[in-house]
Amino acid sequence: MSTPSTAPTRGRRLRRSALGAALVALGLSSLQTAPVQADDPGQPVDIATPAIQALNALVQGLFNSDIVGQTSKVLGGDGETYWLTNHLRSDLVPTTALQDLGLGEAIPNLGLGGGSAGGGVPDDGKRHEYLVVWAGDNNVLDRTGKQLTNLPDVVTPDLLGKGDQIGPDFFAVVDATKGSASYGKVVNTVTVGPLVENEPHHMQYIWHKGNNIFAGGLFTDVTYVLDTSKLPALELKHVNLPTDTLCGSVPDAYWVTKDGSAYGTYMGGPDVPGPCTYSDGTTRIGNGFAGSPGELVRLDENGKTVYEAPATPETAETEQRCDNIPQLAAATCANPHGIQAREDLDTLVTSDYNEPRNIILNPVQAPSSYLRRPTVRTWDISDQDHPKLKAVSFLPDGPRVGKVAHQEEPRAAMETTVTNLPSHKGAFAETMQGGAIYYAPDITAAKPQWREVFDLTTSNKQADPSRNPYGGGSNGGWLQTSLDDKYLYHAVAGRQPSGTDLGSPSYILKLDIQDLLAAGTDTTCNIDTIEETVNGGAESDCPAVTDILPAPGGPHWGALDNLAVGDDGYFHETKDVKRIAYSNYFVARTGLNGDHRVCLVDVGSDQKLTTDTSFKDETTGDTCIDFDRETWPHGDWGPAKPHSMLFVTADDDIK
Repeated sequence: MSTPSTAPTRGRRLRRSALGAALVALGLSSLQTAPVQADDPGQPVDIATPAIQALNALVQGLFNSDIVGQTSKVLGGDGETYWLTNHLRSDLVPTTALQDLGLGEAIPNLGLGGGSAGGGVPDDGKRHEYLVVWAGDNNVLDRTGKQLTNLPDVVTPDLLGKGDQIGPDFFAVVDATKGSASYGKVVNTVTVGPLVENEPHHMQYIWHKGNNIFAGGLFTDVTYVLDTSKLPALELKHVNLPTDTLCGSVPDAYWVTKDGSAYGTYMGGPDVPGPCTYSDGTTRIGNGFAGSPGELVRLDENGKTVYEAPATPETAETEQRCDNIPQLAAATCANPHGIQAREDLDTLVTSDYNEPRNIILNPVQAPSSYLRRPTVRTWDISDQDHPKLKAVSFLPDGPRVGKVAHQEEPRAAMETTVTNLPSHKGAFAETMQGGAIYYAPDITAAKPQWREVFDLTTSNKQADPSRNPYGGGSNGGWLQTSLDDKYLYHAVAGRQPSGTDLGSPSYILKLDIQDLLAAGTDTTCNIDTIEETVNGGAESDCPAVTDILPAPGGPHWGALDNLAVGDDGYFHETKDVKRIAYSNYFVARTGLNGDHRVCLVDVGSDQKLTTDTSFKDETTGDTCIDFDRETWPHGDWGPAKPHSMLFVTADDDIK
């Protein structure tokens, strides 16, 4: 394997030459300003200086002309300005990386060269991979239902501040390059503004070369779209606001198609109660923001709304009980959460979790168990800009009797994942409260046939034999097939102890699904006896446990690392995944707060999972990154809540 050169790339040399020529042409080659230095070389570099602002204003097009210093701004559809601000660590980012951003020695006589302006470490000759984590400020509003009764009705300026007060949400850019001196360190935090209390939630499930990042804010009903091409810095491309998706709210997750556009699940109902007309001209009656029914939104590559598609048919959904608060004339379970697609099959799958207003946004009152949804929806995307609902499938009940109604197997269908290879047409779904994994062998069918193929009672028993293995309420989250379709990963946060119930363990589950997929549409696996919930499916094609990795702290989300360095020294996408990441946080107001850590896991040649103990917190020295820290590159804002993450690299470093 060749080693990348430590010399600047051709692209960097060209940018330096172009900059020098432009400075001469503009009469700026002798421009003098006072040196811009950080008092502490470990603090972020302040590049939002008058000199840089003037340079960006004059040198149009050489760098991103819409970036002032390290702040990128866009005008929202409401006429307001929205921004991202990078806070690069001067003690961790090499000079060559700063040069790509218009900093460092590439700008002569501006007092920005060398270590004094950042780039206090030499280029290590590595092309860097980053873990981009979407995290929320942890503050006084992060309380469960009982605690929310004493909170203020509105966020006023006196509540804004550091510590336990309300601060900015942000993207943490973590060096995920093994062997790097800054491995596991937060090299940049990218704060969003002016909105606070977004409740950062999901991005897309996996990043591919050239993709923008799509990131949702549950509470603010906003989708942020980010350019990753100049990592470790990020740039804001667009904000999709509530007024851009009038028939849906509470954006949850995204799937990016090969052309760079995306689909987004908007779990909540229309912005205002009453009738809402979708892009296809049809109308549904909704019960308002964060209510029902949700919708599927087609977004262009920059996040602008292309099409709003209704997630519920015009008739009521009555096969199983679907409550709505306030009640709707036509009951619906349409609150889409998980989303994945098979473009080669012209099919997209979404899974319904709950009516979010009553469980996430306002958990003060005890909601109905039947707000947790038992449904999975398939969509026709043969015309990608005009998705059409094809089928609504109610997941079948299983042999267990739930301790409460929402712990029956089909309830709270949070996540879905598709198979990847052309020879396979199936998909999986998991139920957060039901504690079950379902499978449909052919999602292109007019009515896909879903069946339970694994119960978390089985893995709970193996993870901790000392506790009641009951799978209901095990709080399963992230569900993802391996890219070669051999394995299925599942993050399980565990059931919290209550009274005499000791709760259930938290872990990362890995299942072997090769026999199940090989059976095609002739699969026989079906969990239909109590014995099978405890010991695994009796049929030969049922998934088998490959490994269970203890993951204390409550893992909810995860991501596959689909990037690997090739013999040419560049990153390439791979189906042979050797590493995954997971985060311990769901939504604080539900009581599933987690311990706010982000961990990396190595996948061995024997397919066993091992926590990467070299991925350490730079403050505590403990394994995994702890987001409950007092100081960040953007200031002393205190603990944060990491929800989702992606493995990403800069455009110049991937082929």
